[in-house]
Amino acid sequence: MKITVIGAGNVGATVAQLLANQELANEIILIDILEGIPEGKALDMYESMPILESDSKIYGTNDYEKTKDSDIIIQTAGLARKPGMTRDDLLVKNAEIVTSCISNAFKYSPNAYYIIVSNPLDVMTYIAQKVTNLPRNKVFGMAGILDTARYRSFISMEIGVSMQDIQGLILGGHGDTMVPLPRFTTVAGIPITDLIPKERLDEIVKRTAGGGGEIVKYLKTGSAYYAPAAAAVQMVESIVKDQKRILPCSVLLQGEYGYNDVVVGVPAKLGKNGVEQVIELNLNAQEKALLNNSVVHVTESIKEAMELIKK
Repeated sequence: MKITVIGAGNVGATVAQLLANQELANEIILIDILEGIPEGKALDMYESMPILESDSKIYGTNDYEKTKDSDIIIQTAGLARKPGMTRDDLLVKNAEIVTSCISNAFKYSPNAYYIIVSNPLDVMTYIAQKVTNLPRNKVFGMAGILDTARYRSFISMEIGVSMQDIQGLILGGHGDTMVPLPRFTTVAGIPITDLIPKERLDEIVKRTAGGGGEIVKYLKTGSAYYAPAAAAVQMVESIVKDQKRILPCSVLLQGEYGYNDVVVGVPAKLGKNGVEQVIELNLNAQEKALLNNSVVHVTESIKEAMELIKK
C-alpha cells in the first residue's frame, strides 16, 4: 500500500504521522511545493518509527513523479482559515490549488482513490472529481466524520458518558449549513432526546456547525488539524482494511435524496472499492428542508468555483 499526502502543513503532516503510527501503508509520500519542509518533516517521522515500532516508510518530496502508483491520494494542501473568514472565503485560491495538485497527482496515479480535505470541502471534492473524471466511488471528501466527531465530543462533555457509546450523523455541506440529526443520535442505543433537553441540544447543534470557527478564533493564525487528520485516517483505515464502515462522507450524489451533480455529506459504506454504497435515510419534512438549504448553498458555491476555473 502506497499513500500520498499532498500538503505538508499541520493537517497533512498529522495525517502522515497517524498513517505511519497505524501502519496503514508500507510507503507514505509527503509532498509540498515548499522546498525542504516535506523532506524534513518526513525524515523526522521516519526516525520516530523505531520508537513506535512501525515499519512504515515516510518520504518527503517536491516532485510528483515520486508519488507514482499511489493507491490513495489525500489532498490537504490549501490556505488555512483566519479569524473572521468562512470556508467559502477560501473558495477562489483553494480552487486553484486543488486543481493544480490533483491534476499533477492524477498524471502519476490515475487508479488511486482520492480523499479531499481542503476547504471549502464539498466544492473542492466536486472540483477533484471533475479534474480526474473518475467515478464517484474513487473521489470523496472528509467532512461528516469530522463534524460528527465534534458533535459527539460536545454531547460527551454535556452528559459525561464515553464517546464510544455515542452515535450520530450529520448530513449536508461542511459549514454553517450542515445538518446534524438528533433523531438519529443515540447513546448506547438510548435516543439523545431522552437525555438532553431540546433547548440544550439545539445549542450543541449550533456549536457543532461553528466548531471549526471556534478553533480558528483560539488559534488566530491557523485552523484545526488534529481532528481533521484523524477523520481522514479513519476513512483510509476503512478502505485499506475493507471494514465497510458506514461513515458520513462528502460524495457526488446521483439521484440520492433527490439531488444530482452536487457533492454533500451523506452516510456511505467505505470499503476496498471506496464508496461502495450511499445510504438514503428516511428524513422527515424538517430534516429535508434543512438538507435542501445546505444543498442549495453548496450548489451555488460549486457554480461560482467552476466559473472561476473556466476563466
